[in-house]
Amino acid sequence: MSNLRFFTNSPLALNASVQLSESAATHATRALRLNVGDTAIVFNGDGYDYDCELISIKKNTVIANITGVTKVSNESPLNITLLQAVSSGDRMDFTIQKAVELGVTCIQPITSQRSVVKLSTERAEKRTEHWQNVAISACEQSGRAVVPNVFPPMSLEHWLSRNPIASATRIQLNPVGAKRLAEMQKPLAEIQLLIGAEGGLSQNEIDLASAHGFQSMVLGPRILRTETAALTAISVMQSAWGDF
Repeated sequence: MSNLRFFTNSPLALNASVQLSESAATHATRALRLNVGDTAIVFNGDGYDYDCELISIKKNTVIANITGVTKVSNESPLNITLLQAVSSGDRMDFTIQKAVELGVTCIQPITSQRSVVKLSTERAEKRTEHWQNVAISACEQSGRAVVPNVFPPMSLEHWLSRNPIASATRIQLNPVGAKRLAEMQKPLAEIQLLIGAEGGLSQNEIDLASAHGFQSMVLGPRILRTETAALTAISVMQSAWGDF
């Protein structure tokens, strides 16, 4: 069972002991039925996997001892920031989960003019925490040992005011884009990928993004759903320029 992976916020080191989080402990003992002596992997986002052995299980408290350390080298060579307009239902969770599996560096939720979901300050904080946990779970599953940050949602205008100039390659998916994504040359720096919500980006948002260096691109002749568009674009990038 050494392929089981659990995230922790704790510092990790060889021969040290670590207490699993309550959620990880519950999953390990109740869902996976792990016992003292079983092995697993813990990670904290520092780029390493830490082999461990469970040495104590008491109710919801699980203590593990670190027995080995391995550098994980499966991060994408592409530095992709996904600017994803907030979508409704499970679409946002799905997009974040799969984008992390596909290797994005970080995710910036955007409160778009056409987003169905409208978040109050309190709700936005809760959703950000939830989305970050989705990203962590995706790392546990996919074997990534560096956890992408999911930042608090903000409007496109606000984000651009904080990032007015960039050496990054900026791409927005737009059905009336001038050329296909696959026709681009490999970017030499960060890629900032802007995806609209269910109704796409408004014309004002498209114009604003264009004024700040975002190139309009299309993936093909068919209009894709928001979650399909984001994941297809990342997959095309990874296939053309990354490690697929």
